[in-house]
Amino acid sequence: MLPTLAAIQAARARIAGVAIRTPLIRLALDGLPAELFLKLEILQPIGSFKIRGAANALALLPPADLQRGILTASAGNMAQAAAWEARRRGVPCTVVAPDHTPAAKRAAIERLGARLILVPFERWWQTFQDRAYPGVDASFLHAFNDPAVMAGNGTIGLEVLEDLPDVDAMIIPWGGGGLASGIAVAMRAARPQCRLYACEVATGAPLAASLAAGQPCVVDYRPSFVDGIGSKTVFPDMLAHARELLDGSLVVDLDAVAAALRLLIERARVVAEGAGACALAAAMSGQAGSGKIVCVVSGGSIDRATLRALLDAGG
Repeated sequence: MLPTLAAIQAARARIAGVAIRTPLIRLALDGLPAELFLKLEILQPIGSFKIRGAANALALLPPADLQRGILTASAGNMAQAAAWEARRRGVPCTVVAPDHTPAAKRAAIERLGARLILVPFERWWQTFQDRAYPGVDASFLHAFNDPAVMAGNGTIGLEVLEDLPDVDAMIIPWGGGGLASGIAVAMRAARPQCRLYACEVATGAPLAASLAAGQPCVVDYRPSFVDGIGSKTVFPDMLAHARELLDGSLVVDLDAVAAALRLLIERARVVAEGAGACALAAAMSGQAGSGKIVCVVSGGSIDRATLRALLDAGG
């Protein structure tokens, strides 16, 4: 189920003091294909938007369920959000992560006090479907397929509408779909004419393929430095939300994301991870059209070695 606009508004009040109201800044550079704005979720306490959904969902858990502890499956950012909130609430947290999770994200998860279980990609994805992991007795926090998580994410849309009421388009990274779905509910309610696009990287873009086919598709997923988004397929209900709410999915290649990441760092002094640069890459490609376009810079967790290599590759 999707959250309602009222649920998103309630989430905003509920997570105040945990998640911050992030700035929306204009990317003031020459030669851009449109008037581009950056929603800087990298400034959240854990460095990504995930704190919004996690804080809202855990605040709504019954006390007995919360005291059992928290279990989540995550490539890194929801893991950090869950660990942050679990530590703040004094309950244990267990994270199931894919074994290609970058070292920086692994270290952050463990630094926040969570137990980390690394598994192959297929077993990790199965945890989303099972909403459980063998041997772990805890309340499951779904990283994207949860109305409370989507409601927390949707607060981004409320903030954008306040800062840029005449926004023409938004580009939102698609991992599982919880970010795009939550934001889209808020935007469709208040500014239905705004164009809403997911963005994916070509090494793992199941939404674009599934939208074209009209049903969930399995694609060839290849791990890359864009580790915060990308998968082999989409959940059927998340595809249904995308078909209802979005105008499409914009796919960009790794080189375009790397170029966008370098642009953010060198020209805007914004350090983003691969997923966080994907929306800008899509905007720079011209696929989203013209007008005032908001790019959601979803997160900033990136290994130093990866960042160094990407910067060096730019010459």
